[in-house]
Parts: sequence; structure tokens; C-alpha cells
Amino acid sequence: MEDKKIFDTERVIPTYFKLALPVVFSMVITLIYNLADTYFIARTNDAMLVAGVSVCAPLFTVLMAVGNVFAQGGSPLIARLLGGGDRESSRRISSFCFYYAIFAGIVIAVPMLLLHRPVLELLGASENTFDSALSYYVVIVGGAPLLILSFIHSNLMRSEGMASLSMAGTVSGSVLNIILDPIFISVFGWGAFGAALATVLGYVLTDLLCLLFVLKKSSVLSVNIRLSRITRKEFGQIFSVGFAAALTNIASSVCIVFMNQFLLPYGDKKIAALGIVMKVTMIVVLILVGFSFGGVPLFGFLCGSGERDKFSKLLRFCTVFLCGLAAVESLVVFLLSEPLMRAFIDDEEIIGDGSVMMRWMIAGMVFAAVVLLYTCVFQAGGKPVQALIMSLSRQGLLYIAVFLTATAVAGYRGFLAAQPVSDLLSAALALGMYALTFRPGNKKKEPNEQGG
Repeated sequence: MEDKKIFDTERVIPTYFKLALPVVFSMVITLIYNLADTYFIARTNDAMLVAGVSVCAPLFTVLMAVGNVFAQGGSPLIARLLGGGDRESSRRISSFCFYYAIFAGIVIAVPMLLLHRPVLELLGASENTFDSALSYYVVIVGGAPLLILSFIHSNLMRSEGMASLSMAGTVSGSVLNIILDPIFISVFGWGAFGAALATVLGYVLTDLLCLLFVLKKSSVLSVNIRLSRITRKEFGQIFSVGFAAALTNIASSVCIVFMNQFLLPYGDKKIAALGIVMKVTMIVVLILVGFSFGGVPLFGFLCGSGERDKFSKLLRFCTVFLCGLAAVESLVVFLLSEPLMRAFIDDEEIIGDGSVMMRWMIAGMVFAAVVLLYTCVFQAGGKPVQALIMSLSRQGLLYIAVFLTATAVAGYRGFLAAQPVSDLLSAALALGMYALTFRPGNKKKEPNEQGG
């Protein structure tokens, strides 16, 4: 009965907000990181500079994917080990994740630096934007081990309950990034190189602070390299979970590459506009992500304890709440699309193109809210296959299929319509899979699977 005290299931809605709001705050911090470079680069009003930096956006997603293999793969394993009282294995897992994340960063950085031209051309760099893109690319890729490492301790610390210290490390890095951006970009005139350097230094501060917290405060995490050996079973547990999380990030990067490649014939200014639009719409998405993922522990607890009525009550509330929130956010962005673009840049052509793109991008955000929520419900309910299918839908294989079809049929208009159409189809897929997966006939089976 002690497990019942973990969450107040008699008041599931207040409990949900208590869990979700800190995650939303984390998403806001992540958003600050992402917006800083774009804002200060765009304020130079150099369209080629903006476009050059924009084509490098998938780099962050790829590096995040690698970091998530170890961070999201290692963190739940450590939590389970701690639940069983196995502190020694927790130390080994944390040491493994720390050192192999650094090693993975080096393995990725070396070939990417050697093959910089074909990689940048694949990302969508043109002759006009290549120099700016290269300046940004070299610093980010060169700092890949440090960027990847920032995801490790910030996640592993939460498995020990040090969420506030993890947040302190992340916030400090983002603040340093924002302070250095205008100095490096505008005062020193370093442009794309300065933006990238400010970003990497922000991550370095996060790495150092989190490492300090682990060394001084943690009793179960370790950076002792002699403890970095793990068993084959532990390796499989880390990578089975981590790879699924990484695949989601990689799929998102592939979609951005498709979009950039399609826009190349239309000119670099459209790529610059898309880069700004993606950052602004990320505001809407990350808030929805925070409220969706914040409820995972509670959904999982209710599923595991067999409290189906409360599970259904919470899901109904979250569906209505998130769809309503998405509608309000979308309406605000739709009405303010032009002022939002103008806040970043003064180029009228980019503002005009970006305003139209932005309205189309957020047109299906209500459906995106359904996709994000039900993806988390599948994860919480112990349904990894369904969760993976959803992760590869609205910004994965389904999107690519819609994108290729829409652009073949309607050209640039098809490009604009691809995301909302993908959102709609993905939401329908989510609801359909939920009806099949959690149908009444499976009612008795679910708690056993979750609790197993």
C-alpha cells in the first residue's frame, strides 16, 4: 500500500499539474537555448547568414539523438536499480553513460568534420550560404562531445531525485549562451562562428556544473572510469530504450532536410524564413511536449495499479486541456505571425514568406497535441511498439509520405500543407491505435503488463 502514497490518485488533476509544470519549465529553458542564436543572428538582417545557420538546425537534433541513447536509455535503468537497492550497478551504469557519450561524440565529430562539404550540401547549404553554414558547422560539430555530454548528467541526476540541481545546470548554461550571443555576434562581429561558440560554451558550463553536482552531491552516480564496464543485459536495456528515443530525433532531422532541399530552388531567403518559423512554432510544440510528458509517471502509475476509471478520467481531461491549449496558442501565433517574424528580421520578403509558412505550420497543432499526448500514454502503458509508431508519424515516415505526395501534386502549396495534413492523419492513427490497444477486452491485461 505504500506505493499508493507516491501519487495522490484521489486528486488526479492537481497531481497531474504538480508533475507536469516542472517539465514545462524545463521545456522553456530548452526553448531559450534554441531561440537565442536565431534571434541575434536574424537581427543582423543578413539573409544569407540566417539561412546558413538555419540549415545547420538538424545538427542539434542528431547530437540530441546520440545523447538520448545514453541519457534516456540509462536514466530509467538507474531508477529501477535504485528501486531495488542496487547502488553499485547504478554507479557502473552512470560511469558507462558518461564516458561512452564522450566517445560517441568523438566518433561522430571526426568523420563529420572531414566530410563537411557533402554533409552541408545535404543539409541544404547553397554557394551563397556555404561559408556561414561552415563557420557554424565546424564549431558545433567540433564541440559534439560536449553537447552530447550535456544530456547525460542532466538526465541521470533526475533519477536520483536531484531535479533542482539538474535544472540549475541547464539554466546556467542557457543564461551564459544568451549573454555571449550579442557580444560574439554583434560586438565582436563573429557572426555564425560567434553564435556557435556561445552555444558550445553554454553547454560547457552545463557540463561542468552537473559534473560538480555529481561529484559533490551524488551518492549513486559515478565518473570513475574503472566502473564503466557493464553486462550485456545492461547494455541491451540501455540501448533498447535509448535507441527508440534517438530514432524520434533523427526522424525529425530527416524531415527538416527534406524541407530545406525542397526550398533550395526557391532561394535562400525561403530557407531563412523557414529557419525562423521552425523556432517560433517550437514555442507552441515544447509547451505541449512538457504537459504531455509531464503526465507519464501518473499515467503509468494508474495503469500499473489497475485504476482504469481514474486513468480514463485523466486522459479525457488531458485531451480536452491540451487541445484547448494548442488552439489558444495557435490562434495567438496565427494572428501575430507577421509581428513575430518582424521581431527577428527586417527583410520584407522573409517576413512575408515566413508569415505564411507560420500560419500553415500551426494550423494542425490541435491534432499535434493529440499525437504527443497519446504517444506518452502508450509509453506509460507499456506499449513500446505503438509509442514508436507514433514517434515516427507526424514528423517521421508519415510526414515524409505526405510531403512527397503533396509537393508532387501541388508544389510549394503542397509543401505548406504537408505538416497540418500529417498532424491530422497522425492524430487519427493515435486514436485508432488507442481504441484497439486499450479496448475493454484488454482491460485486465494492461495492469499486468505495466507492472511486470
